Amino acid sequence: MRIHFIAIGGSAMHNLAIALHLKGDIISGSDDEVYEPSKSRLEKYDLLPKQFGWFPEKINDNLDAIVLGMHAKADNPELLKAQELQLPIYSYPEFLYEQSKFKTRVVIGGSHGKTTITSMILHVTDYHGIEVDYMVGAQLEGFDVMVKLTENNDFIVLEGDEYLSSPIDRRPKFHLYHPHIALLSGIAWDHINVFPTFENYVQQFKIFVDSIEAGGSITYNEEDATVVEVIETSQNQIRKIPYRTPPFVVENGNTLLETSEGSIPVEVFGRHNLNNIEGAKWICQHMGVDEVDFYEAISSFKGASKRLELLAKGNYSVAYKDFAHAPSKVKATTQAVKNQFKDYSLLACLELHTYSSLNSQFLIQYKGALDSADKAVVFYSPHALEIKKLEKISKEQIAEAFDREDLIIYTDPTEFQEFLFNEDFNNKALLLMSSGTYGGLNFEEVKKLIL
Repeated sequence: MRIHFIAIGGSAMHNLAIALHLKGDIISGSDDEVYEPSKSRLEKYDLLPKQFGWFPEKINDNLDAIVLGMHAKADNPELLKAQELQLPIYSYPEFLYEQSKFKTRVVIGGSHGKTTITSMILHVTDYHGIEVDYMVGAQLEGFDVMVKLTENNDFIVLEGDEYLSSPIDRRPKFHLYHPHIALLSGIAWDHINVFPTFENYVQQFKIFVDSIEAGGSITYNEEDATVVEVIETSQNQIRKIPYRTPPFVVENGNTLLETSEGSIPVEVFGRHNLNNIEGAKWICQHMGVDEVDFYEAISSFKGASKRLELLAKGNYSVAYKDFAHAPSKVKATTQAVKNQFKDYSLLACLELHTYSSLNSQFLIQYKGALDSADKAVVFYSPHALEIKKLEKISKEQIAEAFDREDLIIYTDPTEFQEFLFNEDFNNKALLLMSSGTYGGLNFEEVKKLIL
């Protein structure tokens, strides 16, 4: 097929483009800017646009399909040309569904944990040499690309994102996959710019559960009351399989799972990650991997990129960075690091960077999120508010929302970095949580602080 990508530089988009190229399709694409790591990856496969910008002349009747990225606007000149020519236009989740109509679709959904659980499943299948197609939202150790598509593999494992599909398709991505095997890890309000109320947000997960193919299954986290309500009220004719956090112990900074096979050491830690392991185990069993083989493989799983990723470890100090930004994720991650390193003082730094986290109405959701930290810092950029066209928020609003008297708040990246680099990291754990960069923080220099 001849396929053109509008906004080829996106995280999911460029990986899908590479996957289709490797499958033998002829790929072209456009974007107004492409950043790393997308740029280098596209360049490696000679898929990087020669010029940045939108070029309607690239759109012609010889194309079999257009894949439209979320970064593009509804008035994009290439999109308008494609509509004029009545070419088939797909969002990337729509296109993934088209590519997997005759496969067993495994979809991992939830406000949190979906990337990690998907990554765990792929680690286990790869460890045991089980070939599957997949799409995951993070770079995995030992995997060249984040999307793989073949003609022959029976299973496709998809991370089920609840965000919108494209500028002209306002449906959440995970509504389009129609899984045979599904998992729901948890529900905590996010994406307030798209789902203005909690009830509206929860409704998207109800639709997801109802989209599971008749006779399929939903594996769900029974420790989440909202998840349980969504599952129990669904009339879909599917099997409903609950899971919960397995028993575990932490000894000398090492986490051990208590299983029927004995104590098994794992590289990841925190109740939320062990809960993720249990969910991944059930899905792997649905895919034909028995419990013993699962535990053998999962003990070497080190985590997905940017998910509780070890930055540096010294003799008496340690630093982690994490993609956490939603309140429930921030709370779980902070608790996990504190529990894992009980003898260390914990410095937790959170950057408010997303639309939801910078929304004055949403801020109250962060109450208590950093309470497990011995010292807590919040950084946000007033410039980010301007870019996102959001109302201004004050330091006083931040302090009131987090409800912590000793909370330290920075709005200037230089001042934040001066604070960080003047800290004494002896007997201390550092946790940096953000989907941004704290205004340009050099993480290599942070490593030196710890080492």
